[in-house]
Amino acid sequence: MSPGVLLLVAAGCLVAGIVSGLRWPRTWLTLTVIGTAAALGASLWVLLGSTDWEWLSDITVGGERLHLRLDALSALFLALLCVVGASGALYARGYWSDRQFPVSAPRGRAWWSSLVLCMGLVLTLSNGLHFLIAWELFTVSAYFLITLENKRPAVRAAGWLYLAASHVGTLVLFALFATLASHNGNWDLGPAMREQAGLAPLFWLALFGFGVKAGVFPLHVWLPSAHANAPSHVSAMLSGVALKMGVYGIMRFNGWLPVPPAAGWVVIGLGSLGALLGIAFAFAQNDFKRLLAYCSVENVGVILIGLGGALLAVTQGDAPWGRLALAGALLHVWNHGAFKSLLFFSAGSVLHATGTREMSRLGGLWRAMPWTAGLFALGALAVSGLPPLNGFVSEWLVYLGLLGAITSKAPAAWAAIPAVILLALAGALALASFAKAGAMIFLGAPRTQTAMRAHECGRWMLGPMIALAVVCAVIGLVPALVWPVVTRAAGSWHPAWALAESPAPLVTLGLVHVALALAVVGVAAGLWWKAQTNGVQRGLTWDCGYATPTARMQYTGGSFAGIGVGWFSWILQPERSLRRLRGVLPASAFRQERMPETVLERVIAPMGEGVLRVSSAVRRLQHGRLQAYVLYVVAGIAALGCLVLFGGKP
Repeated sequence: MSPGVLLLVAAGCLVAGIVSGLRWPRTWLTLTVIGTAAALGASLWVLLGSTDWEWLSDITVGGERLHLRLDALSALFLALLCVVGASGALYARGYWSDRQFPVSAPRGRAWWSSLVLCMGLVLTLSNGLHFLIAWELFTVSAYFLITLENKRPAVRAAGWLYLAASHVGTLVLFALFATLASHNGNWDLGPAMREQAGLAPLFWLALFGFGVKAGVFPLHVWLPSAHANAPSHVSAMLSGVALKMGVYGIMRFNGWLPVPPAAGWVVIGLGSLGALLGIAFAFAQNDFKRLLAYCSVENVGVILIGLGGALLAVTQGDAPWGRLALAGALLHVWNHGAFKSLLFFSAGSVLHATGTREMSRLGGLWRAMPWTAGLFALGALAVSGLPPLNGFVSEWLVYLGLLGAITSKAPAAWAAIPAVILLALAGALALASFAKAGAMIFLGAPRTQTAMRAHECGRWMLGPMIALAVVCAVIGLVPALVWPVVTRAAGSWHPAWALAESPAPLVTLGLVHVALALAVVGVAAGLWWKAQTNGVQRGLTWDCGYATPTARMQYTGGSFAGIGVGWFSWILQPERSLRRLRGVLPASAFRQERMPETVLERVIAPMGEGVLRVSSAVRRLQHGRLQAYVLYVVAGIAALGCLVLFGGKP
């Protein structure tokens, strides 16, 4: 069965899923799993084979012939879409059921099928006009999924912000594709554009337009609120896959278009900035879904660091270290999709059990939710880039590429050195962020009654979480297994790197990871056996002299992150409200801290207010008095005359 037939089956199942999702949840789930499995088969056909798939049809849409292409780069992203799309559909069966959400659950199923279908079209369409149509439909589908709980003002605001930011990016992409069409005489896209040097400036349009959707710092303004307020399975799809559509666009078009000499420097700079500041914002959050959202900004930065290194290597004679940097970026696309979806599913399990996203209202959940706690811990280790899991493998490849640039003493070393330093700082902050999140949510004592009533999630939610955890473990323990796939995708981006040999350390790294995993399991089993056989009894933690310690005496998220927030206060700009204890018998005191969305609230919002003031002032000039309009014309003519008189001939 060819990739074309498999893609046709997938499209048919997803179209049928849009209809069946409104009334028949079991039929919808079956169709979604079959459709994503078929598309996954088509992706693997291309990734594990030696040829790409392309189809140019006589069918026209909008006057343009339908042109589909599935090469190794798009197949890599399509495979991730299929895995997360199927996992999210299964997870939604338990998390967003008809019993709990009788109105929004059917709509959510229909829009889920639409989202998966449109993102699949984005990855396979090779016509600019059709690409824009699919891109816009993907944006609209995501908006309706974000706003499933549209009775809440915060959800509606997050949806509108996402829609506004997305359409800014779409306008830039329309300028990109319209310019390409006018230059080429048609809307077709493909590798042939690489030979047209005059198209190089269009790279900046692609970087901005796709960067908005990818959540590149500082274009990420829509991301924290959208990911935090969307249902958790939608957040997983947004972070795990939707952001990657923007990354795909950046990679796709800097592979198809000629690249300006400064492109690599800019991309690696944006990636380094985003990696560090994204995780700094994450560290300061008390809302655990918002923490995960900002962590996505950091991981997109890691991907851009690898891509920027590859661009610098291409401009400097296809340096071999660029292959490692690109391989790390491509593998991190997959790794981030897996462990971030796992973390959002874990967050959804906590939210489902407690009804709150505030870490300061949780604590001690590992007793009631041991499976969720364990899976969250595995995802936290992966996202922190620690061995023996998959996050370490991709970041290690990026490090190898950057260190290769430094040791080669190429001009790119001036970008690689600060990138290595900032990436290391980001990794340390990521570990601190998830240590904070794990401690606040799962360890200690329950801080509120809602945390005390928590319960483990059902099998429909646990199943997809376990499957994603297996993906994280397999890539980490057998990294050499994914190298042929990554190499094929790298060859689609840059043909000269299609036959890159596997770095020998990947096999050694896998053996070290297996040994480390066995050692950890052995030590844990030994400690458990010792505790069981020696009759160890649980008791209260040392109470520091308090006869009756309470949950309020535990560390809070703010106290945990206080020092780190102080380091980055210049960008975080925390807002604090404080009322101290006063008098002999003080009645009350409080301390409240809020982390604003700095770019949105301190940069974009003032600019928007300025535009509104100017527009209001201009509107006052339209008052309907004819004599005033004549005066405007006379003043304009006089100003034009002064320009001609004092500035020479126009």
